[in-house]
Parts: sequence; structure tokens; C-alpha cells
Amino acid sequence: MHVLVTAASKHGSTAEIAELIGAVLTKQGLGATVCAPDDVVGVDGYDAVVLGSAVYAGHWLDPAQRFAERHAAGLADRPVWLFSSGPIGDPPIPADHAVDARRVEAIAGPVEHRVFAGALHRARLGFAERALIAALRAPYGDFRDWEAVRQWAHGIADTITRQGTH
Repeated sequence: MHVLVTAASKHGSTAEIAELIGAVLTKQGLGATVCAPDDVVGVDGYDAVVLGSAVYAGHWLDPAQRFAERHAAGLADRPVWLFSSGPIGDPPIPADHAVDARRVEAIAGPVEHRVFAGALHRARLGFAERALIAALRAPYGDFRDWEAVRQWAHGIADTITRQGTH
């Protein structure tokens, strides 16, 4: 069985989460292709899809939303898992983990949508982004919980293996 793992990532941190998910799925005996949403031609040939996005101001990035719209029919025919990467800090900002992915959820009908803490690396940001971060008093750092990502990916692999192909 083969799984497509695709994630929209502005500065690379969310893409790193997708890479780990793909590695775990592969280690669990599933084939996994990891690539950016804009690089996906179609979902035929995949038994399942994991779609993720970095979250900015509570919203998914356009490439992930466009992916869901372009491949809506194919997503309806296979299990889909969604993940968001966004809240930063300890405690997380935003505190309520507000992520508006309703449009993608309506299209994909996901098995699950998981929100993971994100990373904010000063060196990866432009001047305007650094100014906004300063105004918001958001902390820089890597707040991703790699073990939580691994556990979630193991759960996806277990579900796919138990259910077989769609």
C-alpha cells in the first residue's frame, strides 16, 4: 500500500514534519511519497493521503487548500489524515490552538485532523515577518513534539494496515 504525504510549508518546518511522517510510514512497511502539494499531479495510485499545512493567522496556506480543491474527487475515494503545524511557545500561542481548516475538512472528510506545535526560526523569516513576530511578542524556537508526530504516524500506519486498501 502506498501513502501520499504532502504538506504546505512556508519556511520548511512543516515539510520536516511531513518527512518524519513519511519515514515512519515507510518503516512500518508502507510505501510513502513525500512532496509539496503543488508538485502532486494526482492521487491515483495512492491508498491514503496525509495532507498538512503550516498555519499562519489561524489559516492553512493556499497550496494545501488548492491541493484539496484540485483533488477533491480523489480524496473522497480514500482515507485522508490532516495535520496543522502552528501554535508556538509554552504555553502555545495561540492558546486555543485555533486553526481554521473547515474548507479542507469539508472537502477531504478526514479520518482525523491533528494540530501540532510549530517552529519559528528567526533566521528563516523576512524583515516584515520578524516585525510582526516582535509586535505579537511571539517566541522564537522549535516547539515541535517529534514523539507526538511519530506516535500519530504509527497510528495512521496501524489503521491503514488493519483496514487494507480502501
